[in-house]
Parts: sequence; structure tokens; C-alpha cells
Amino acid sequence: MSKQAQEAREALGARLRGFRKDAGFDSGRALARALGWQESKVSRLENGKQNASESDIRAWCEATDQHGHIPDLIATVRHIDELWLEWRRQLQTGVETRQKKSLPVYAKTRVFRIWNPNMIWGTFQTAEYAAEVFQQGVSFYEFPNDTEAAVAKRLERQRYLYEGNRIYNVLLGEQALYANIGGPDVMRDQLDRLTALMGLPRVSLGIVPSTAPTAIWLGHSFSMFDDRLVLVETFSAELSVTQPREIELYARAFSLLQQSAVYGETARGLIHTARKYFDRHRA
Repeated sequence: MSKQAQEAREALGARLRGFRKDAGFDSGRALARALGWQESKVSRLENGKQNASESDIRAWCEATDQHGHIPDLIATVRHIDELWLEWRRQLQTGVETRQKKSLPVYAKTRVFRIWNPNMIWGTFQTAEYAAEVFQQGVSFYEFPNDTEAAVAKRLERQRYLYEGNRIYNVLLGEQALYANIGGPDVMRDQLDRLTALMGLPRVSLGIVPSTAPTAIWLGHSFSMFDDRLVLVETFSAELSVTQPREIELYARAFSLLQQSAVYGETARGLIHTARKYFDRHRA
């Protein structure tokens, strides 16, 4: 769980502890007995070690005569859930819905800062590359296969590359040029697409060479939308970071990664070398 989500959960636990004490329950055991819970559950909730459900909040507030706080605390629980959203929950109806959900975020963003050490960023993907990525997700997460619709929504983001005054600062690890997604023909077309995008006036594409000295570990991919939101994807969940001090950490990490990147003709040379690799490995 993210630091922000954990802090919110601990703050919620402190409020619940205060309610318990104000109601005259001197110990967690006494409240647990009144609620018919195990004592350990009360302790975990008060110490931020367990997510509270909405029914937990209602039961706690009713037992401690804090009915007026139920709506506020339930809103807090929902906010914590949003900070760390399991992929299975997001994708239970397929991928198209998740892709559609991102469009308003892109529409409102002026400056993008993107880091991906081992895969091409979604907005830069060709249709064939994106389709293979979604197919891998279908196989891994076993969600409904709506790849065609999902690809269409992902490609819809690309209009923002040409509209307005948005600025795209994108960093890819050199490994992203070689991770074989879809086979040599798909990769060749994808690498050609990268080269073409480098010609757009508001796109800055940097490549971090595999041998480049680094000022910070390469870590995981992340996407920054202005200074208000960072999205981090893991195998199990998507994390939304909105706390200013955490966003600042990602901004610092991006700045350090930029120091290791190459641009312009040097970056084109790395892409060209990767393309020649896939030329040699065509069936």
C-alpha cells in the first residue's frame, strides 16, 4: 500500500480509537465483545493494519453513539479504496471501461511526465502493439476479452498529441525497445512509430541506455499528469498518488532519470539499432 493510503488508514484508525474511548470502552476487547468481533480486528482497525469496510464503520459508529460521523467516515473509506485499486476490480467488465476513464484526465493535462523502463507508453503504441498488450492482460487477469474496443479507446488518446498546447516529456528505458511484444513485425512498426513521434514539436522522447550511469534506481513505471496526479501500475493494482509531497518525490525521480537519458540523434540511433535487431529476427 502507498504511503498516502497507509497514512489515511492510520488517521481513520485514530478517529475510531477516539470514538471507542469517548464511548467508555476502555479496551478494544470491550468493544469487540459488544460488536461480536474478535479483539484482534479492533486492534488492526485502530492501528491502520486492516482496511475498514463500510459495514465496519456503521457498526463501530452505532456502538459508540457516533451516528453523525458515518457519512464522513464512509467517504474516507472509499477514498482509501481509490488510492489502491485492484486491477481485477477495475477490469471486471473488460479493459475498454478503464481506457475510457483515462480520457478526461488526458484532456485536462497540460504537461505529461512519463517513465517506462521496459515497455512503450500506451499513448505511443501502435494498434497492433496495444492489442498484444491487452491480450496478455486478458490471459493474465482472466477478464472479459474486449481487446478491439479497448484498442480503439487507447488510440483515441493519441488525438491529444496533436491538439492544444500539451507537452509530452517521455522517458523509456532501452529495454522498452527490445521487449518483444507481438513479434518482430509488430516491433518494427512500433519502433518506426516512435521515430515519427520524435518529430512532433511538443514531444520530448528520451531513452535511458542500458549502460548509462544512473542517479537513481530505474524502479517502476509511472505517469505524471501536471503536478496533481501520478499513476503507478503494478501487477496487482493501480495506485493513484495525489498527495503533494509524494508527487514531488516522483518529480525528483523523473528529473534524475532525465539526467541519464539521451535525446535527438543519439536516441534515434538506439531506436534504429533495435529496429535492425528485429529485422534480423523476422521469420
